[in-house]
Amino acid sequence: MVRQTVIDGRIPTRRGGKNARVLVVFLATTLLSACQSMIEQTYEPTVTPSSNPQIVEEVQKNDPRAQLGAREHPRIVASYGGEYKDAKTERLVARITGALTAVSENPQQSYRITILNSPAINAFALPGGYLYVTRGLLALANDASEVAAVLSHEMAHVTANHGIERQQREEAEVIASRVVSEVLSSNLAGKQALARGKLRLAAFSRNQELQADVIGVRMLGEAGYDPYAAGRFLDSMAAYARFTAVDPESDQSLDFLSSHPNAPQRVELARRHARAFGVESAIGDRGRDYYLAGIDGLLYGDSPQEGYVRGQTFLHGQLGIRFDVPVGFQIDNKAEAVLATGPGDIAIRFDGVADTARRSLTDYIASGWVTGLQPDTIRPISVNGLEAATARASADRWDFDVTVIRIDNQIYRFLTAVPKGSSALEGTASQLRSSFRRMTQAEVQSLKPLRIRVVTVRSGDTMATLAARMMGTDRKLDLFRLINAMQITSTVKPGDKVKIIAE
Repeated sequence: MVRQTVIDGRIPTRRGGKNARVLVVFLATTLLSACQSMIEQTYEPTVTPSSNPQIVEEVQKNDPRAQLGAREHPRIVASYGGEYKDAKTERLVARITGALTAVSENPQQSYRITILNSPAINAFALPGGYLYVTRGLLALANDASEVAAVLSHEMAHVTANHGIERQQREEAEVIASRVVSEVLSSNLAGKQALARGKLRLAAFSRNQELQADVIGVRMLGEAGYDPYAAGRFLDSMAAYARFTAVDPESDQSLDFLSSHPNAPQRVELARRHARAFGVESAIGDRGRDYYLAGIDGLLYGDSPQEGYVRGQTFLHGQLGIRFDVPVGFQIDNKAEAVLATGPGDIAIRFDGVADTARRSLTDYIASGWVTGLQPDTIRPISVNGLEAATARASADRWDFDVTVIRIDNQIYRFLTAVPKGSSALEGTASQLRSSFRRMTQAEVQSLKPLRIRVVTVRSGDTMATLAARMMGTDRKLDLFRLINAMQITSTVKPGDKVKIIAE
């Protein structure tokens, strides 16, 4: 949770959808390996682009496409937690971008690459040469050619003017979007329809994606990189999506991949075009050594401003709070809220709002922001010495527990949802309430961010012993294999360099 306060508004609880994940999908939509237009995302006016005057203000000052990108750039940066500042990593990404620019469709096009401070696996482009890659994507990649594959794909969107074509489609449907928003704004189904519409408009068309894949593979080969890296990294992104999926059977209609060519199709296309340069593993530079050196120490996962997830526990050192979710739940730490989903279609949302009115917490619960509230269930309680209140609500096929806790000028809110009639509501909500407390000063001081650490395999090391050194996950071996693009049958030998996640 990035912000200490979020805008107080009605919690949408009228329709549950297929399962609990649908309840929370609109609270934070995950963008997987996306080429997205971030128009109408959260805008923070205090976050400004770190511009290079020579490129942006002089070279592109008369380019209408660059003006479009410049207008949206601050929104991109604000939506993704700001820019990730690390000179070593920035030089690495600039080196890759420079090599690709020389062989691009338009070598005169200047590019502006920004590393976004987000753990999401994402990269995208805006008209005028604005390129973005998240630190999460850099952490997943294993060599320079894989990042080059992503960037060349995005550069292809720029040179083919796909962004301009997409902008025209957005303008054509903006009135329809407003109608949906105004008519159905208080209904979850309406918000679902609106969110799907935004993703449909934001995504490049299938033909545009495939065209960018073809151009990108050509650029890879001509720049001297391994042209097979595109297919290789598409495999890695698909594996990451499987690893992080809470419920593979749930509604995936809002996911990025739902409106794009499926991964097998794109992988096969990329490999077919790579064969024009030669046999796999026999051509092109992967740039593994200098790439690993460039990301050694890269921030991994949540940033200090968002708080940390450690197994079943959420901790926020800057706010000085922590709580636990039950065993079997998966925590998803989003910018606007902390979400958790568990067995039995149980969903949890945790967030915070500014407490300026200082009214009683029982009055706050009854103030109209909870749909389906049962007023006779509102009662004051104490949570580990903190003033709190709780209540029940019910809507459609779901029962809810609402718990609010006050610390200083902040109100923290838990919303727990279970299928109607489920006996798990009280037990889940009670565990959440009882685990919430202030952190001690020692706990705050000991809380450190996780980072990518590149280590050299020593004699006697195995995948299991290396994975045992991983932190921040209870699926250590699976995550070790994922970030190192290894299979179950893979082995390591002395002298190999591998990535682990540690403090």
